[in-house]
Amino acid sequence: MPKTQLQEHIVLRNREIANIADIAVYTQHGGYETARKALTTMSAQAIVDEVKKSGLRGRGGAGFPTGVKWGFVPREIFPKYLIVNADESEPGTFNNHEIIDHNPHQLIEGIIISAFAIGANTAYIYIRGEFAYGARLLEQKIAEARAKGFVGKNVFESGFDIEIYVHRGAGAYICGEETALLESLEGKIGQPRLKPPFPAVAGLYAKPTVVNNVETLTNVPRIIEKGADWYRTFGTERSPGTKAVSISGHVKNPGNYEIPLGITMREFIYDWAGGMRDPNVPLKFIIPGGASSSWLTPEHLDTPLTWDDMAAAGTMLGSGAVVVLDESVSVVKAALRVDEFFKHESCGKCAPCREGTHFLVKVWERIDEGHGRPDDIELLSDVGRQMLGKCFCPLGDSAVSAVNSAVKFFRDEIAAQIK
Repeated sequence: MPKTQLQEHIVLRNREIANIADIAVYTQHGGYETARKALTTMSAQAIVDEVKKSGLRGRGGAGFPTGVKWGFVPREIFPKYLIVNADESEPGTFNNHEIIDHNPHQLIEGIIISAFAIGANTAYIYIRGEFAYGARLLEQKIAEARAKGFVGKNVFESGFDIEIYVHRGAGAYICGEETALLESLEGKIGQPRLKPPFPAVAGLYAKPTVVNNVETLTNVPRIIEKGADWYRTFGTERSPGTKAVSISGHVKNPGNYEIPLGITMREFIYDWAGGMRDPNVPLKFIIPGGASSSWLTPEHLDTPLTWDDMAAAGTMLGSGAVVVLDESVSVVKAALRVDEFFKHESCGKCAPCREGTHFLVKVWERIDEGHGRPDDIELLSDVGRQMLGKCFCPLGDSAVSAVNSAVKFFRDEIAAQIK
């Protein structure tokens, strides 16, 4: 089997089937039969247990075990809510986008099963405001599913009711953070909440709420259809399954790939994505998990793509966004672009992030424009230390990742530019 292929895809499956987004085509290929099986032959607890056994970890960034999260939901409190985080805003990430645009019914099927498992009769898909096509498509496909009796009252004559609504955001990156998403969904300013209480206990409208991203829920139908043991034949013991990963930058074949978790960064870049775009310009550094993640260098190419191995290397797998940059890239410009993004997207709730991101950009701009000062490297590091771990949510820490990575691996280049 070539390394650039999986024997069987899970979340990017049926790419070769024309019009798989049409409900008639989707059902011809077994669509919604797993949801029927789950709602009519399985208990909610049996579904939760199977997802726990599968080891499915949240694909939104943190990698928290999905079944464990579902298990936190109190059974005796109603109503409950399932929220689909489709606010894919991390720079370099576009895998959820493909799932929505190409095969939306598998997501809807995953929502039905997951809502039944946690006892939620209402689900909201919170979609990034810029995804106008995806939002319209989802509304159309939910209507198709409702017309078939797959959504609405007494689904599959199981006695279970489920309503699914699409809610468009207004383009704020911070609303990808689950509590800021809930604030926005309630009609408030999209700013993070203090935790605890966690959403599983007091989420939307202070009721038990599960927030999972698009890719996480798209795994669920296959796990229920084929079983946890089958799912664990992919990936590693601690990171089972596959991961849809977006790769961009200076590679020959950028795009979305569904990889078995555990392959190395070297395999992914050179065997799957075709290697460097210009073989004469070598790899300089990798942003492995979107702009929020710390950078890796060529010496990290043998790091496996799992949550734990990435954490051991000082970075994170994140939502699956690998940006590969070659020696033609200025480290100062790259760090400036990253921190400009976080400055723009800071919600302003806490001072370390609001002021710190502004200050980092100011210093990077000064260096980039040829007016750098001898103490600017220490100044960047000092501002980063004052931000790291002191912000209300992880956005501030994310802005520091570029600073710490640039100073750690490319201090001489920055110093030379200042000089």
